[in-house]
Amino acid sequence: MQIQQASFKPGDDVAAALAPLSAIAPQLVLVFAAPQFFSGSGAAEQLAAQLHATFPAAQLIGCSTAGEINGACVQENSAVVTAVHFQHARVLAAATELTGMEASYAAGQRVGKALAQPDLRAVLVFAPGVAVNGSALVAGMTAALGSSLPIMGGLAGDNGAFQQTWTIGKDGISPRAVVAVGLAGAQLQIGHGFFGGWRAFGPARCVTRCEGNLLYELDNEPALEVYKRYLGDYARDLPASGLLFPFEMLGDDLSEVGLIRTILGIDEANGSLLLAGAIHQGGFLRLMQASTDALIDGAEVAAEKTIEMQQPATPHLALLVSCVGRKLVMGDRVEEEIEAVTARLGKQAHATGFYSYGEITPFAPGVACEVHNQTMTITTISESA
Repeated sequence: MQIQQASFKPGDDVAAALAPLSAIAPQLVLVFAAPQFFSGSGAAEQLAAQLHATFPAAQLIGCSTAGEINGACVQENSAVVTAVHFQHARVLAAATELTGMEASYAAGQRVGKALAQPDLRAVLVFAPGVAVNGSALVAGMTAALGSSLPIMGGLAGDNGAFQQTWTIGKDGISPRAVVAVGLAGAQLQIGHGFFGGWRAFGPARCVTRCEGNLLYELDNEPALEVYKRYLGDYARDLPASGLLFPFEMLGDDLSEVGLIRTILGIDEANGSLLLAGAIHQGGFLRLMQASTDALIDGAEVAAEKTIEMQQPATPHLALLVSCVGRKLVMGDRVEEEIEAVTARLGKQAHATGFYSYGEITPFAPGVACEVHNQTMTITTISESA
């Protein structure tokens, strides 16, 4: 397995930056780029043309971001490209148009069915970060692929604007496409782990009305009204400030279920909140907050869990997908969580990834995948000899 990485800014010599990557004849190329590479007249077309000219035989996959991860560094206003040449594994690709939030499950099913193979070991998926029900999307993929197959990836970002995101797949660049690659082959080794570091505060509130990932009422009050009361002065900056105060999901008996839900949008007219993943009628939610040190410690725990599951062969690819809410909390110290992860994974790890609007990974080996929020998720990919 060979891995090469490059990064560039708008206006750089892209061909020169990508030339060393094409030398390894990659079958898979991951691209995580800032929104300015996709917006504006001809920007997306230019990026797509440059990538396809350099990697005509590779499967391209990636998305727009709220921050790019390159090794132990967090970058902004850049594109990070990672090329992977497998000795034995096969790379399959699928993509489908997401026509609306209500079509998320069906889109997931289509992508899953397109990738189904007897020797499939894992799937990487990237989806739009707005107007999507991430939980339904993953549920549709799971229905097609089975609950034991690991699905990893995330929802695209646009630097916290929550207006338009983009994905890169086999059919090019699109604001509405769900893109995925399947990794097949007996010699693949896949590891994954996640952790948050947030702490709950305040009372638990019952979800008295919801539809999928739309929260209408808490304790029979408009959800937005309840949420604003807790935020106080932060309420004036909604929906962006919602990234600082996610919800912890609790079961009917107030037990923790291990999921966090981020607020992606608000509707003043009907008093509702748009969340990054589904919630459950009759369940309970509780607000959360975090400190920078707790989030950095949580990222290191995620790395430890990944290694405990699978000690990667060397060298290996490490895909890091962390939440934009964590980035906002940590501010200038955000790079410390990436440094903590890469130090734990070791020098043979080639880390790439992005800050997202939702993180996708299994709860545990052999357990169905879910959309997480406010977590650091890690996927390691390697090949045995």
